[in-house]
Amino acid sequence: MRVNCVGAIIFDASDRLLLIRRGRPPGVGLWSVPGGRVEPGETDAIAVRREVLEETGLRVLEVGRLAGAVDRPGPGGITYVIRDYLAGVSPGAPVAGDDAADVRWCDVTELECLPLSEGLLESLTDWGVLPGRAGGVV
Repeated sequence: MRVNCVGAIIFDASDRLLLIRRGRPPGVGLWSVPGGRVEPGETDAIAVRREVLEETGLRVLEVGRLAGAVDRPGPGGITYVIRDYLAGVSPGAPVAGDDAADVRWCDVTELECLPLSEGLLESLTDWGVLPGRAGGVV
């Protein structure tokens, strides 16, 4: 079974990436971008807005272009089809909610030191969205 999911790649004015620490399976305790399942009847943009609000308390002002997509294995033969979008949020301090155990802004250099969801750093690098990295946003 394939499950449609979305993620939000959000940077602040200091080029820090918004990350949540997962509080529920899959990937409990790992850091990732905010996101989750697309509910029936939702567009990807609506799902991005809902997931970011639920997990961080921040309102998405703009859902931008699709940065990239990956398939990730889940329990019981599920495949998560994850489409990650660039997005911008309203000003404010993020607060962990829903299935996020923690939330933080992370400098790109800190990414290599955190326990990240499988393939996250590689995907963000391959898609050229990380500020200051080869091919990334500058």
